[in-house]
Amino acid sequence: MLLQRLTLCSRIPQDSLRHVRWLLTRPLLQAPQGRAHGSSFAHRGELRQAKRIVVKLGSAVVTRGDECGLALGRLASIVEQVAMLQNQGREMMIVTSGAVAFGKQRLRHEILLSQSVRQALHSGQNQLKDMSLPVLEARACAAAGQSGLMALYEAMFTQYSTCTAQVLVTNLDFHDDQKRQNLNSTLQELLRMNIVPIINTNDAVVPPPEPNSDLQGVNVISIKDNDSLAARLAVEMKADLLIALSDVEGLYNSPPGTDDAKLIDIFYPGDQQSITYGTKSRVGIGGMEAKVKAALWALQGGTSVVIANGTHPKVTGQVITDIVEGKKVGTFFSEIKPAGPTVEQQTEMARSTGRTLASLHPDQRSEIICHLAELLTERKEEILAANKMDMDLAVNAGHLPPAMLKRLSLSPAKLNSLAIGLRQIAVAAQDSVGRVLRRTRVAHNLELEQITVPIGVLLVIFEARPDCLPQVSALAIASGNALLLKGGKEAANTNRVLHQLAQEALSMHGVKEAIQLVSTREEVEDLCRLDKMIDLIIPRGSSQLVRDIQRAAKGIPVLGHSEGICHVYVDVDASVDKVIKIVRDSKCDYPAACNAMETLLIHRDILRTPLFDQIIDMLRNERVKIHAGPRFVSYLTFSPSEAKSLRTEYGDLECCVEVVDSMQEAVDHIHKYGSSHTDVIITENACVSAETAYHHMHPLPTPFCPALHKRSTDRSTAAV
Repeated sequence: MLLQRLTLCSRIPQDSLRHVRWLLTRPLLQAPQGRAHGSSFAHRGELRQAKRIVVKLGSAVVTRGDECGLALGRLASIVEQVAMLQNQGREMMIVTSGAVAFGKQRLRHEILLSQSVRQALHSGQNQLKDMSLPVLEARACAAAGQSGLMALYEAMFTQYSTCTAQVLVTNLDFHDDQKRQNLNSTLQELLRMNIVPIINTNDAVVPPPEPNSDLQGVNVISIKDNDSLAARLAVEMKADLLIALSDVEGLYNSPPGTDDAKLIDIFYPGDQQSITYGTKSRVGIGGMEAKVKAALWALQGGTSVVIANGTHPKVTGQVITDIVEGKKVGTFFSEIKPAGPTVEQQTEMARSTGRTLASLHPDQRSEIICHLAELLTERKEEILAANKMDMDLAVNAGHLPPAMLKRLSLSPAKLNSLAIGLRQIAVAAQDSVGRVLRRTRVAHNLELEQITVPIGVLLVIFEARPDCLPQVSALAIASGNALLLKGGKEAANTNRVLHQLAQEALSMHGVKEAIQLVSTREEVEDLCRLDKMIDLIIPRGSSQLVRDIQRAAKGIPVLGHSEGICHVYVDVDASVDKVIKIVRDSKCDYPAACNAMETLLIHRDILRTPLFDQIIDMLRNERVKIHAGPRFVSYLTFSPSEAKSLRTEYGDLECCVEVVDSMQEAVDHIHKYGSSHTDVIITENACVSAETAYHHMHPLPTPFCPALHKRSTDRSTAAV
């Protein structure tokens, strides 16, 4: 009986016994709901919903490189991740190898010890003869190693107050209906009690695998190794996810290590004939072909499968938890094949076509940009209709703040402004590529030139701001760069139409695929890992987005930008007409723009003057909400709401008003609270020229050291 084989953990320390009982009986809050079994998850992102998970540990993961003993560091990392998921309310099961390797280590030690004692007794000499180890039979090693392997798992899981149980199975346990029911009942009861079952084939008694036995159909599977055992167990227990850890990153289209080998991100059942299998790993009896067959069998039974590398925790990180979080790790098996290309294929197409784009004559690139500008006005009804769909969805959802809704919205005036801007870029495109920046004569008849060249493939990630797409597309075309675009889902319909127009303009010179729009369920973090395909990442959005991209980027430079905390300082010698026009334009024309005014600094002597009254009246007429700075509040009897912070980017018809005593104090305020984006000084004082303002706004240490002082490339300062 399988119940007689079951060994529950019994040596739990007294100080953690109460905590374990609490874990077994506590209500699980916000536990994953799983899904109705019968169909696997279609996308990686859905793996977060996995409730019941089987983790298969291959021999190469569990054993050391010398095949004699266990890789304790790797096991510790795996146990930590499994315990973490278990404590989240998931039901975890482990199918493990390692008993043979652990037993081999123990038996070798015993044999060496026995031989050394025997030789010492017979020879009576201290110097021992060379000892040769006999070939150890695998079943004997398994018998000697099972108890030690389980004791190790038990000790590791106890550190996380997680209880474990050992279950040994053979092929007969699945083919005999009564035994299979007993096995199912035992495992169900263990999972109900919040215990992690650790399952292995009973290698001490298991017969050798039949050579002609293979995986066939949904109801027939031969337990030849732990790959087939994990697949059969996952289907039998209606598991949501099977994670098979091995010593390779996943499934490749050709044997790993060859020049053309590429990791397959998503594998579909119909692609099985298009791959070539390599040799088996250094240990184990399965190999990648056995893993793929077992994975496809489990997929057919309704269990999602991911094959990944579990041998390098420092490289792969938290591989199990990363998979469950839906990150792009290993090879994901899916029954649903998307209609369009994968993001890797899109990047390859963009890179290949981008080289042709870079080789075009500047006039040809300018023609493409001008044609795109014409399409923005000619097809504005189509663009605005798509944008209306996005706006309606966003308003009904109620998730976007007003500032984001304004960025999402397009209008005929905004499209006309975009078209004008694109034509300006088209003029500048004439000398963007191939321009000689520096020429140095190195020797007679030998000159060294520094010229402008395209960067390669750009990944631009932007939030709910569809006007960014044609702008960035035009800049990429002008500079001869291929472009990969990832826009916010809130603008999906508008982005799709604008991307079609960009590709239509590119088609006039046969470079349609140079700009690609990622429309799949690709996580931004996964895109940031394509370091062999993408040359530069440019995030366009909030400062939080920029920080997230900078953290996620793996080996790819990120061209980030600062927050748009922009200042306008009104000097005591400012012109009334200029002040009103500049303040109105910088705050009210497009308040959601990153260079809109967020803080208005006013010289103290302007308070209680007609100019101050005109400024406040204009802001109120434009329905701008005013937040008073701490010094401004002190001058008022009844003041507007006090600003919570002087470092706020409102992005809406709101701004902070603060008082300063001089221009130098205004500059100091901007240095302290600004973001080095766009700042303005309004004055008629000839002493405060543009050059003087620039040096005040950009104090540099002497001598200037790039390693110690970083200046923002977005900085724009003006004295008016």
